[in-house]
Amino acid sequence: MDSLKNFLPEQYDRTNVLPINHNYLEQQFADRDEILAKIKEVVIRGDFTLGRAVDEFERDYARITQTKHAIGVGSGTDALFLSLKALGIKEGDEVITTPYTFYATIGAIVTAGARPVFADVGQDYNIDPCKIEAAVTSRTKAILPVHWSGKPCRMHEINDIAKRRGLFVVEDACHAIKATLDGKSAGSFGDTGCFSMHPLKNLNVWGDGGVITTNSDKLAADLRLLRNHGLLNRDECAVFAYNSRLDTVQAVVAHHLLKKIDHITESRIANASFFDKALSEIPQITVPQRDPNVRQVFHIYCIRAQRRDELAQFLISKGIDAKVHYPIPMHLQPAAKAYGYKKGGFPVAEAITDSVLSLPVHEFVSAADRELVVEAVREFYK
Repeated sequence: MDSLKNFLPEQYDRTNVLPINHNYLEQQFADRDEILAKIKEVVIRGDFTLGRAVDEFERDYARITQTKHAIGVGSGTDALFLSLKALGIKEGDEVITTPYTFYATIGAIVTAGARPVFADVGQDYNIDPCKIEAAVTSRTKAILPVHWSGKPCRMHEINDIAKRRGLFVVEDACHAIKATLDGKSAGSFGDTGCFSMHPLKNLNVWGDGGVITTNSDKLAADLRLLRNHGLLNRDECAVFAYNSRLDTVQAVVAHHLLKKIDHITESRIANASFFDKALSEIPQITVPQRDPNVRQVFHIYCIRAQRRDELAQFLISKGIDAKVHYPIPMHLQPAAKAYGYKKGGFPVAEAITDSVLSLPVHEFVSAADRELVVEAVREFYK
């Protein structure tokens, strides 16, 4: 069973030595003493579970996402899972989603009891609304679009399909805080929006954390029950449920960083804009189309590259943390074998996973770093 040991420490050690890195947490939390002082107040009060800081964070999170309610939960994965459960998704139901996403999207569908049904993506890496209709069956209950790398999906079209077919919409907005489509925030289009605050997200905490947004009073009330054992109060349980509370300590960290989210977002957009312009001049690189009505917030900066694996190793040799997010699409993962999907079933997603490459884009990538990255890519193809 040694193969199931914690693989993350070795991964951290392997990548942290690279000067231009995806991991920027030491810099981002350079003001940690200020955060620790706020956490000390939590320790003194002792309200570690759904304490005052959670209420304050939820209020401000709802405001910046243009939604009526924000519910803090244990992780982005739990945000997806609890949304599906609150909407009544159960065994035998189907949920349509993308094959190009992080594992948690599919894991939430499966652990909620439903079957994941895939619709291929477009060249923007997001689910293609034109492919969704053909995937709908009598068992379909919801559509779960993923705003990949912080680019909102074509939500107007997706919502039209959902309304016509009587389906729920759960947005996987885990990459997409402060992203907008036609000025409307990611996480405000569907029945719920689901956000992650994993340490490498644009808004992050010192561990795991998630948020669910909704404009429905009923869903908000149900979700608050589901995250906290179904408790109405200390002595009454309305429904036997789950334990997925956002810790007060993590809410303190998140609320502290929320004050910086505009700077974080604008810095990422500026870095991505530089890369777009410079890398689009290299014939072997494909930069995705950027739509003028979309504000993409670049949790990940993804390009497609010829000789991708060789380029990645070359960049790493130059001290640049090039990564592949992700090399195997969800329908071809070992965990999906039981669903019967085959190679070739979703050709666009498969082509993307064969060629996609991620470059560091966060707010601590300097102008000099950007130049070094672009020059290294040019050098490789020369």
